[in-house]
Amino acid sequence: MEPYSVLMSLYKKEKAEYFRLAVNSMINQTVKPDEIVIVEDGPLTEELYAAEKEFSDSNQGLFKIITNQTNQGLGLALNHGLYACRNELIARMDTDDISKPERCQKQLTAFENDPELAIVGAWADEFRNTPEEIVSTRTVPCGHEEIFRFAKKRSAFNHPAVMYRKSKVLENGGYGDLRRNQDVDLFGRMLYAGCKAENIGEALLLFRINDDLAKRRKSWDNTKSYINTIKKFWKMGYAGFWDYAIVAAAQTGMFLIPVKMQHWIYKTFLRK
Repeated sequence: MEPYSVLMSLYKKEKAEYFRLAVNSMINQTVKPDEIVIVEDGPLTEELYAAEKEFSDSNQGLFKIITNQTNQGLGLALNHGLYACRNELIARMDTDDISKPERCQKQLTAFENDPELAIVGAWADEFRNTPEEIVSTRTVPCGHEEIFRFAKKRSAFNHPAVMYRKSKVLENGGYGDLRRNQDVDLFGRMLYAGCKAENIGEALLLFRINDDLAKRRKSWDNTKSYINTIKKFWKMGYAGFWDYAIVAAAQTGMFLIPVKMQHWIYKTFLRK
């Protein structure tokens, strides 16, 4: 199978124990990565530096560490990492999630079967506290045409479960200088430019959910960012006006309702 890189961005607020679980899940893939690129998005804690050193020392030549002296945000940090990756295929991974062992093998097989693919994602199981505590599954459309329609209003991929072609990401400008919804913006631009995509219809990632995630979803910054991203799609001709209007109304409504009701809507209508 074609060699691939793993791309991760590490921030000081991450817990070292979560980081270790995330990295180990990539080291222990059934088809192992050719390299793991970790972008330090600003200074880290001593615990995180120690974890990085442990991995580098015990896996000679596997890790490439990119250092940023200041926090730049996920999008710009990932752009630094993209240029540093030596392989065409790159598996995105967050530093607090866990990839299932066959995740990358199944994505590589999809690229082998269809060389025109630029993005291959997957469903994600969401868990609290421990990976055994799965509370929901975020399903996304699998076929390209359905993905193309879906992405005009909602995120059509689980970002940390995606593998993509480096050349296609860079051809379309890479990640934007956004603090939120960088993936929605990037993948929308790629789809509109003609990039072919697919999602594997099974959960290949364990996605950690907690109170911090709920707070980010409830924030006005996140709400405004998402609305502006879909507005951008409308202005460039990808989404229609009514796509934008529906998203603006729905996102504003989700921001205004109580957190408990928001959780109920996610669980009842937006998750499996």
